[in-house]
Amino acid sequence: MPAVLSREQRAPLSESEKSAIRDQLERLLANPYFSHSKRFPTFLRFVTEQTLAGGAENINERWLGIEVFGRNPEYDTSADPIVRVTAAEIRKRVAQYYQDPSHGSELRIALLSGSYVPSFHWPRDTSDPVLAAGDPTHKGGDPAPEETIAVPADHPLPPPVQRNRRSLLLLALACVLTALFSVGSLLSWQAAHRPAPDLFWQPILATKDPVLLCVADQLQYSAISLRDAAQPTHQIVLKDNLTAVVMDDVYAIVKVGGILQSSGIKYAVKGEGATSLEDLRNGPAVFIGAFDNTWTLRLTKSLRFHFANNADMSQYQIVDSSTPTRAPWTVNRSVQMAINSYRDYAIVARFTDPNTGNLSVVVAGIGRGGTIAAGEFLTEPEEMAELKRAALAAGDKKNMEIVLSTQIIDGQPGSPKMEATYFW
Repeated sequence: MPAVLSREQRAPLSESEKSAIRDQLERLLANPYFSHSKRFPTFLRFVTEQTLAGGAENINERWLGIEVFGRNPEYDTSADPIVRVTAAEIRKRVAQYYQDPSHGSELRIALLSGSYVPSFHWPRDTSDPVLAAGDPTHKGGDPAPEETIAVPADHPLPPPVQRNRRSLLLLALACVLTALFSVGSLLSWQAAHRPAPDLFWQPILATKDPVLLCVADQLQYSAISLRDAAQPTHQIVLKDNLTAVVMDDVYAIVKVGGILQSSGIKYAVKGEGATSLEDLRNGPAVFIGAFDNTWTLRLTKSLRFHFANNADMSQYQIVDSSTPTRAPWTVNRSVQMAINSYRDYAIVARFTDPNTGNLSVVVAGIGRGGTIAAGEFLTEPEEMAELKRAALAAGDKKNMEIVLSTQIIDGQPGSPKMEATYFW
């Protein structure tokens, strides 16, 4: 197949062409392959704009590490492969985007292997003599004729192959084994190359059933302050008994809801106190929050990693029932309340609930910061890359449970870190 020359290799880009590239970039980044990430859009937008501005010669690994990821100018690129890893994932996602036939006629933005400089390819059309041209070794771009080998008339032809029933059976068996091997290889390749969040969420999305988000609820207000519509500065305090959703849990609700909505999956949000077993039998469910969500504690009680606490509720833990010698992951409430800077822990899990027969997902931290970190972990591709590697190494099993940790500083959680995993 003749090589396709990108337009910037033939002539400087015009302003209208640059505008078309920017429009296509935004179209690409709005796709779910990119829209659920922070890192990938930032990287691709940065190298594209630098290239359009004529700064392609500056684009290299160290410069991107400094400008895009905030690394120190002296950082060790061999020990910190963030640029290479990000570029490799972007190449894969761009390829997946253009595999969709509906994108076949769009301008193509490519990040070629071995380079961080994007190239731009216009769709083939007859008005573009360079892109419409065929193999330059053949006039007019016609394909080369097939080579024909003449056999002399007096050349003896080989005798026909004699096949008995046994050889036919062996041939058939070989074909079946080859087909099975090919299918298995294809499935393994697909598992290894699908986006990291898909590895976790695909079983939920494949059901096409409405998903229930079961969230913690709190009786948070005994009174409520309402403003006068005619005079908004005037407030009236009324007695009330409102059920409220904890604000930190809203972050996880929004993140999970975004995954479901982008895939066309309907979902509903219900408080744990209003959720019944009948609700859970209607389809998959996501349980957000731990010690303030009865359903989370019930469902995780029989899992390897589960929540625990002491009698006076001053110590909150995640324990490993399969390894009693392992120290539990613990949050001390007195430290939590005194300085609001501590290490929090969370459980994320996906498994089939034996009581309902439906898939269940747990997104639950010991503290509220842990729940925020769990929501980030399950929806950010770069955060789930490590989980994907662990899951594939374990055989891509149906059920999984992960313990996460995050450092809380002044009440704000940092990035999630995997502490332990279990697949079954």
